[in-house]
Amino acid sequence: MDFAFSDEQQMLRAAARDFLERRLPLERVVELADGDVGWDPGSWQQVSDLGWLGLSVPEDRGGAGMSFVDEAVVFEEAGRGLYPGPLFSTVAVAQPLLAAAGGEPLARMLAGRTAAVARHPGVMATEDLLTGTSRHVPDLGIVDDALVVADGPGGSSVWLVDLREHPRVVRPTSTMDTTRRLGDIVLDATPAVQLLDPTAAGPALATSRLRGLAALSCEAVGVAQRCLDISSSYAKERQQFGRPIGSYQGISHRIANIYVALEMARSLAYWAAWCVSVADQQAAAACAAAKANASEAAVFAAEGAIQSMGGIGFTWDHPLHRFYKRAQWIASYDGHPREHRASLAVSLLDA
Repeated sequence: MDFAFSDEQQMLRAAARDFLERRLPLERVVELADGDVGWDPGSWQQVSDLGWLGLSVPEDRGGAGMSFVDEAVVFEEAGRGLYPGPLFSTVAVAQPLLAAAGGEPLARMLAGRTAAVARHPGVMATEDLLTGTSRHVPDLGIVDDALVVADGPGGSSVWLVDLREHPRVVRPTSTMDTTRRLGDIVLDATPAVQLLDPTAAGPALATSRLRGLAALSCEAVGVAQRCLDISSSYAKERQQFGRPIGSYQGISHRIANIYVALEMARSLAYWAAWCVSVADQQAAAACAAAKANASEAAVFAAEGAIQSMGGIGFTWDHPLHRFYKRAQWIASYDGHPREHRASLAVSLLDA
């Protein structure tokens, strides 16, 4: 079996990297992160034009008919470029719910409408009205729609709240990573449209969760890769006592350890992406393993890069702390690494 990336995937990676470096170089990402809005809405149309919104959607439904592994390549590059838009929220997490609903909701997403998923318990559905609060929703303040998981007489269902029509339900919250901002959605008899009834919601939400974990694992790989690139390049150029600092074991061993952690994380992340793409029975275990390992690898890589670069690595003006904050957010999303390792242990020991 050939585990190498295909020519098409390599071309997709090159195109994604080229777009992000030209349209959103790190200097621009920093400017956006420190601004009020937090992202460049104009970049979303270009993301749509590149076909990223429907890579894994079948062709007969308006997509490219590719696989989630292809999307995983884009998520890795988005992590490497620290992309500050709602790609993760819309494509990884919301898309399976919209695909399960089909019709107009999916078509609107493929046409460029953004969405975030609010799945925190605490929202109740009464007829076509939602009441309650869902907290810490990624990208909530910059998307067009919120897909809200709400409890009702028949169980949990998924509802669509148009945030253009109801902007006041969004409450921005403070966050360490300003390249991916969080928000609470506070609903008080807010009109909504049911996308998925309790029967259809369960499988779609399970798929959404696995896609989210696998996508973030790949994003963590991209973060770790960029930290490795920055630190290794610096170690080759920075001179101390007449020699590049990379020639000293204290630096070279640290960077080598980052590389080892990165390659293990990449292997697990793409295993998880493949399992999700083919609905393999090991998908849950693969995603748990990948999320635990890759998120820790990203944090480790950022910390190692900061240490390797000495004083400059600790300054606000250097971008490394931005990657460190994204890595910390990834590690905390939907369970810390120890929680995923615990669930993985249970699945293995109970098998």
